[in-house]
Amino acid sequence: MPSTPAQRRLAPLADYLTHHHARLDSVIANLPSAAFSFVMATGILSTGLDLVGQTFLAWIFFWIAVIAGALLTIAIFWRGIVHPARLVSDLRDPAKSFGFFTIVAAANVLGLHYDMAGNAAVGRILAVLAGIIWFGLNYGIPASMLLRKQQSPVLHSANGSWFLWVVATQSMATALAVVGETTTTQFVGAAATGMWGIGLMLYMIIGTLVTLRLLVVPNRPENLSPTYWIFMGATAITVLAGAKVLAMPAEFPAAISTTQFVSGASYVLWAVGMWWIPLLLIFGIWRHGIKRFPLRYETSLWAIVFPLGMLSAATIFFGTNEDISVMVLTGQVGVWIAAVAWIFTTALMIQRYIAWLTEGRGLTRSS
Repeated sequence: MPSTPAQRRLAPLADYLTHHHARLDSVIANLPSAAFSFVMATGILSTGLDLVGQTFLAWIFFWIAVIAGALLTIAIFWRGIVHPARLVSDLRDPAKSFGFFTIVAAANVLGLHYDMAGNAAVGRILAVLAGIIWFGLNYGIPASMLLRKQQSPVLHSANGSWFLWVVATQSMATALAVVGETTTTQFVGAAATGMWGIGLMLYMIIGTLVTLRLLVVPNRPENLSPTYWIFMGATAITVLAGAKVLAMPAEFPAAISTTQFVSGASYVLWAVGMWWIPLLLIFGIWRHGIKRFPLRYETSLWAIVFPLGMLSAATIFFGTNEDISVMVLTGQVGVWIAAVAWIFTTALMIQRYIAWLTEGRGLTRSS
């Protein structure tokens, strides 16, 4: 019990801070592996708004993404230091581990915006950091999946988040292509083209595995989460990476031998991404309309916003490069659709945060 008047006055504040520190620590301990998807979605929407001439709005969204990225970076370090077992457990879980690729993609999405703003140095620093993380995850996750003893078949854990491997790889291709274009370095250009090809093959492999899982394992509303929108998002960022690869100097040896293939494949993947949208909407109607699964905030909702924003930005970039006006117009409309999706998801997130704060006040009063 407090023994002095000052201690008695400060006791409620001390109890409040102790209680909420414990609650915040609990949130960080259970931080979703794909937490950086918010940064990805907000960052690419910023890029899309910049492409349609909304510079002021673009910078607002950009700084929201930067601040969120900084806070999440602190959170993941906190988790690694205070709750390392939780972090390692997620890295070893095939259903969650691919979510960590959002760190790579988020860094490169922000780097792209820095490059567009003329701050190439920051973009390159982010690309280097992203590349280090990508390398570790790119080999560490599949090695763990294939070599460790699993309690159940790995295929049963396949879900839409596995496509984040593709998204991260193509974000690296985009970052390398931007560096290759601005520095006219042939080696970097060749690396960018090669990385784009790796991402394309990963899409085919993962697409086969995830589709097989959908056909073999019974689908339930809780399993058919919004992460399956990354089926489309992975095609979209492949188109963006393709557009950036095509923007490199045409005299690069890698460009001479692959330009027609990259251009044709990018257009086909854009068409596939557009084809996916109605089917993904049907998934959502089945989940929430027919099966009555409650529509509430979950981190995976950003897996809808990011693909919509990425498809829009990629469509504008590719349509502009290839002089396809209908693609540019489609992308411009898509940016505003992505903006509406972002506002809706953010409203649900804020609602959940308010509920979390309210729960905390209730617990404090009752203690």
